[in-house]
Amino acid sequence: MKIFRVEPASKLFGEIRMSGDKSISHRAIMCGAIAKGKTVAEDILDCDDCNFTMNAFREMGVRFERDGRFTIIHGVGLNGLSNPDKPIYVGNSGTSMRVLAGILAGQEFASMLTGDKGLCNRPMSRIIEPLKMMGACVHAKADGTPPLEIKPAKLKSIEYKLPVPSAQVKSSILFAGLYAKGATAVEEKLKSRDHTERMMKHFGADIKVDNLKVLISGGCEMKGVDIMIPGDISSASFFAAGAILLKNSNIRINGVSVNPSRAGMLDILLRMGARCRVVNRIDAFEPYGDIEVESGPIEGIVINESDIPGIIDELPIIFVLASLAGGKTIIKGAEELRVKETDRITSMRENLNSMGGKVYVSGADIVIDGVEKLKGADIKSFGDHRTVMAMTMAALTAEGASSIDDVECVSKSFPGFFNLLDTIKC
Repeated sequence: MKIFRVEPASKLFGEIRMSGDKSISHRAIMCGAIAKGKTVAEDILDCDDCNFTMNAFREMGVRFERDGRFTIIHGVGLNGLSNPDKPIYVGNSGTSMRVLAGILAGQEFASMLTGDKGLCNRPMSRIIEPLKMMGACVHAKADGTPPLEIKPAKLKSIEYKLPVPSAQVKSSILFAGLYAKGATAVEEKLKSRDHTERMMKHFGADIKVDNLKVLISGGCEMKGVDIMIPGDISSASFFAAGAILLKNSNIRINGVSVNPSRAGMLDILLRMGARCRVVNRIDAFEPYGDIEVESGPIEGIVINESDIPGIIDELPIIFVLASLAGGKTIIKGAEELRVKETDRITSMRENLNSMGGKVYVSGADIVIDGVEKLKGADIKSFGDHRTVMAMTMAALTAEGASSIDDVECVSKSFPGFFNLLDTIKC
């Protein structure tokens, strides 16, 4: 276990470019693999999670070539996957397991999805239930946790209302819908990120979006395309927060996804009073632009349940911002944080309070009272990549040095995080 020491920084300054967005990269790999023909994808994220997705398809006969920033995917078509000769291992990648389950449910061969200890303790019932409604033969352990055993079945279309907004569950159903007879509909009460809908449409699937309802027709072959993956706004949010909190900071983050279903973090920053703006916006199938951020005071706000689907991955760094904002921040409806790689409400509360923060849970609300300054401390990673990156930014602002254990877990989503930070840290 590697202990990482973080010294306080004076400011962040300069210009950086994010690696490709993790969520979009997953979906490019999946669509490219089951499309017909060649897909050339620029800037697919090279991280543990996306590599597990790629390796899963390799085991089912899909060929990939990497050449610098480009990944060539030799798609085998909707029904061209081959039977893997062993269980498919996806490490700690919840996206890989949940969304792949939808694809595997429509295959003519049996398969098994498994992962590491952490993933095999995470609930999968929310995908199993709708897939079974479609006729899928999917079984987990008695408590709904992996491994998932999937047997061949004829899928039928359904109309499904998501009880809890989740892009992963929605995506699993939509991919299964490609293999179902008729049109499958998924309806949400709050809009979650829509990368799957955008990606499928780009690859030529018969998919329609009507406000909170998505319909996909089964049996439509997708075709390989050329595609560029914009930078990850979740990863960019850590640097943006650091620049806001450290005096005299000024940074520019180039080529970042500003998908409206994903850019809730920008809205949160503006509501807190942060000096942040998007320039050079390009409206491609996934819109992107450059984000300019400079330091300045911020104030606490109320974050409502309706905000949560668009900022679920950014909440750890929002905890840090709120801890150093003026006044009180209240976060409502963030229970989904408890079933991520770790219970992120617990990991962030314990770590920030050890640094002199004031974070507590009041019923279903998270309440954070801003403080003038955090103090260096021994920080626990809880094995969670986003906890590590958020707490690194907190440590940069603190009085005195901090140490963070087990920082290798950042390779799950952002293996270059510390090196990139070093290029703008002063």
